[in-house]
Amino acid sequence: MKRRTKVHMKAIHVNVPISLINDFDAELGFKESRSKLICSLMAERVYGGGTYVRDATTRRLMSTLTAREDTDETLKSLLLQILSKTP
Repeated sequence: MKRRTKVHMKAIHVNVPISLINDFDAELGFKESRSKLICSLMAERVYGGGTYVRDATTRRLMSTLTAREDTDETLKSLLLQILSKTP
């Protein structure tokens, strides 16, 4: 019996350097699907709103650091001073 789903998929073809494919495949677990991982990476990029550190603004990074429990109190104090001065 064919599984029914409300999410319709479409096969796409992209050109990717062979070395990147090899490195990517080496990172996958034995039971992980390349397609599912690429799909989740695409969704994170489109819907995630910049969840990568490289996409975050400096202000967002400073704010996140102050909220972490493992951040040094001196660093937190400095970051809070900077955050209070900048718009």
